[in-house]
Amino acid sequence: MQKIIPFSEVTKFHGHVCPGTAIGYRAAKISLKELQSDRPVDEEFLTIVENDSCSVDAIQVVTGCTLGKGNLIFKDYGKQVYTFLNRNTGKSIRLSLKKSIDELDSDFSKIRTKAFSKEGTHEDKLEFKSRKNDLSEKILEMSADELFKLEHVTMEEPEEARLFQSIKCEKCGDYVAEHRARIEEGNIVCIPCFKEYNRN
Repeated sequence: MQKIIPFSEVTKFHGHVCPGTAIGYRAAKISLKELQSDRPVDEEFLTIVENDSCSVDAIQVVTGCTLGKGNLIFKDYGKQVYTFLNRNTGKSIRLSLKKSIDELDSDFSKIRTKAFSKEGTHEDKLEFKSRKNDLSEKILEMSADELFKLEHVTMEEPEEARLFQSIKCEKCGDYVAEHRARIEEGNIVCIPCFKEYNRN
């Protein structure tokens, strides 16, 4: 029997209710149902997210996937797209959001801008909070096919997280994982200390 993580747990972790966490919550729940998995343990479930929005917090809470365990992979594409893989079955799905926030509520951006402008009043902020809660509730209640385009996909399974040796940057002295280090004029350096070669 699948353990249902309530949305309140996401809110507790994230700090507030918002459309982003509602989107992530729905994506994560749909993935567990489609891939016939209980809330996974350790690395048997893997998630690839293509944005760093509030939705990712919800996905972590519901699926148990985290950056630290290496089963949450972040691709900085700025897209509301989420791919989930059940390592035990080899099955995977890709969910992409069908409608933008502005399509779900045409006045949302305008109300948010007004609430956080210099002229924004306490009442404006309350109106935005109310609208934010209403939109989040709407997302939580939408049908899966109305909210997402769902595709069963075949993906090459990424290797499990590896541990790398830490080596000292010869410029700043910080330790850096060896696979992230760079060589500059024969010295081992970290990415922030590395001077990119650019002839433009």
